[in-house]
Amino acid sequence: MSPGPLVVIGDSLLDIDLDGTSERQCPDAPVPVLDLQSSRLRPGGAGLAALLAARHGSPVQLITGLGQDEAADDLLGLLDGVEVLAQPLHGSTVTKTRIRLGTLPLLRVDTGTGTAGAGRLTTAATRAVERAGALLICDYGRGLARLPQLRQLLVDRSEAIPLIWDPHPRGARPVRGATVVTPNLAEAERAAPDAADDHTRGLDLCRIWSAQAAAVTQGEHGAVLTRIDRPASRHVTVPAELRQAARHSPDTCGAGDRFAAAVAEALRHDSSLEGAVEQAVDQAAGFVVAGGASAHSMLRRERHLATTTSSRDVDVATLIDRTRRAGGRIVATGGCFDLLHRGHVTLLDRARELGDLLVVCLNSDASVRRAKGPGRPVVAERDRARVLASLASVDAVVVFDDDTPAELLEQLRPDIWVKGRDYVDRDLPEADAVTRHGGRVVLLPLLDGYSTTRLVASSQPAPV
Repeated sequence: MSPGPLVVIGDSLLDIDLDGTSERQCPDAPVPVLDLQSSRLRPGGAGLAALLAARHGSPVQLITGLGQDEAADDLLGLLDGVEVLAQPLHGSTVTKTRIRLGTLPLLRVDTGTGTAGAGRLTTAATRAVERAGALLICDYGRGLARLPQLRQLLVDRSEAIPLIWDPHPRGARPVRGATVVTPNLAEAERAAPDAADDHTRGLDLCRIWSAQAAAVTQGEHGAVLTRIDRPASRHVTVPAELRQAARHSPDTCGAGDRFAAAVAEALRHDSSLEGAVEQAVDQAAGFVVAGGASAHSMLRRERHLATTTSSRDVDVATLIDRTRRAGGRIVATGGCFDLLHRGHVTLLDRARELGDLLVVCLNSDASVRRAKGPGRPVVAERDRARVLASLASVDAVVVFDDDTPAELLEQLRPDIWVKGRDYVDRDLPEADAVTRHGGRVVLLPLLDGYSTTRLVASSQPAPV
C-alpha cells in the first residue's frame, strides 16, 4: 500500500525576478539605469518546496495562507501539480522582487503584509494532515505554524509519520517530536550560539527544539546530521563534481527548500534518516547546478491565442522572437489531436511546464488522412486548431501539411520538442531538426486509458 501524500505546511511567497542590462547611469544619481529584458515569477517559501516535490513525482498537498489579490492569483497559477488547501490570509500577499543586472543582484524589494488568520484549520486541511504520508513544515514567520490547533495535530501525527521542520529565525518554535529539523548553518548558530563545534551544535538543537535529529545544511560543504539517539555526528558531503559546479552557480536561492523537500520525500518512502539526508544533499547540489529557483520560474506573459495555417505567420514568429529575447524557453509538440481528450490536455499541460511558450504543430487534414486512413480526422483542422488554441497551456498552433513536422521545426527551432513516452522505442524523423539547432527531445508519460483511436472505435456500432 502506497503512503499518503506529502503534505507541505507553511507560508508561501511570490518571488519576482526583474532582469535587464545597463549601459548608462541615471543623470540625477550615481546609479545604473536598468533596461528591463524580462520579468519572471515563481513561488517562494512553502510554495516552492511543494512545487519542487511535485515536479519530482510526489503527490503533494499544500496548506498555506492565500490572499485575495493579484499576486495571490499569480502564485496559485504557478503551483501546477500541487493541490492547494488555502487558509485565510490577513493582508496582502508577501512579494519579494529581485532586480538583477544579468545574474548580478542589484536590489531586493519586499512588499506585502500577509499573515495567517488566527482561526481554525479548514476541514480539508485537517483531513489532509490526518491522512498524510509525511509532513513538511516550511515556516517563514507569517503565522501559520503558530496556530494552536495545527501544532497539536502535528504533535499527534509525529508519532506515526515523518515530520520535517524547516525553521525560520522569525518563525515559531518547532513542535516537540519532529523527526528532523533542517536549519542552515546561520540559523543553527543563532539558535545554539554557545556550541563549540558541529557535534555539540547538533545535540543542542535537538534538545532546544525537542527533535529526534538535526540536519544542518552548510552550502557547498554538504550537511551535518546529528541524531539524539546516536550522538556521533555524521557529515554528509556534496559529491566533488557537483561541489565544483555549484561554486560557479551564483544563484543558491531555494536550495534549502529543495533539501527539506527531498528529506521529506525520502522519509515518506521509508528511507533511513542517513539515507534521506544523503539523497537531499545530492539533490540540493544538483538543483543549484541546474540554475536554482530561477530555473523554475515563468515569464510574466500576456495571453496569446495565435491559430495559424502557415509556419511563416508573423504572429507566431513574433511570439517566438519576443520570448527568446526575454530569455525564455520555446517548447513545441505535435500531433493530430483529433477528438481532444484528457490525455491530450495532460500532455500539453506538462509540456507547458517545461518552458515559457508552447507551440503546437498540428497535422493538417490531408496529413492525418495519409497517416490514419480515409475515415480520419473526425474533426477538421480549423476546428481542431481553434480548440487547441483556447487551452490555457497553448500559446500558438501551427498547421503543417507534411508527413512529419521536420521542415516546420527547422523554422521554429524549439528548445524542447515533446512527444509521448509511447515513442521511446520508435524513430522520430524530426529529432535531427531539433537537435541540430541545440534543442532536445523530451518524452513525457501518457495518461493510461486515453486514445483517440480507442474513442473512435468505441463510437462505431457493433457488428450485427
